[in-house]
Amino acid sequence: MRSDYKTIAFDLDGTLTQHRTKLGPENRAVLDQLGERYHLLMVGAGACMRIFGQMNEYPIDIIGNYGMQVSRYDKATGRLVIVEDAHAPVDREAVTAACDAIRARHGFTEYAGDGVEFHASGMITFPLIGTKAAIEDKLAFDPDRRRRKAFYDEVVAAFPGYTVFIGGSSSFDIAPHPYNKLYALDRYCKQNGLSHRDILYCGDDYGTGGNDEQVYRSDIDFLPVDDYRKLGERLAPLLG
Repeated sequence: MRSDYKTIAFDLDGTLTQHRTKLGPENRAVLDQLGERYHLLMVGAGACMRIFGQMNEYPIDIIGNYGMQVSRYDKATGRLVIVEDAHAPVDREAVTAACDAIRARHGFTEYAGDGVEFHASGMITFPLIGTKAAIEDKLAFDPDRRRRKAFYDEVVAAFPGYTVFIGGSSSFDIAPHPYNKLYALDRYCKQNGLSHRDILYCGDDYGTGGNDEQVYRSDIDFLPVDDYRKLGERLAPLLG
């Protein structure tokens, strides 16, 4: 880990917080220390405003929806300003049919709520136990991701115009090409006169199908954070 980075970029769930929980005081303090020396950037899978809320409105620029949405923090107003908001068309009938076929083959035909979630951006969530499943059921469903990894390639093949991620604890996140976190960071670098060498990315989801995988396999320096409670320990060389 070098000390001459210009930007430190972060994943959220599992890296800064527990899944879908608010940013805690310990990691907020880590961000405060880093922010004295580096520009901070969040690169997330969800929408910018949802991420901003989960981070207790921490003053940070946010790239959301795998790069489909870009926002800047306005220090004067304390608000997040959306500066880019891309949308992609989606064939809902074809997507629903593909998800139903996968469900039938693997026995996930009973679920709570909707079997597919269509987002305004054009992104898709394929929740195996449904959109209305209890949070405890979601967390217990596939904590080590083995159940979803067993047929991950099948889901990828069913969505050739998308990148498929093993998202959250019980679903697949499906983003239209070319959007992923590496694409988002590369575009950010080009827009801000940076090189990949200027970025350090911190993430936890870097295995097969993880939403940090593309960054992990790139030339951008990647700091694995396997436990969000140890973020400060992992970044200690930069905290001084």
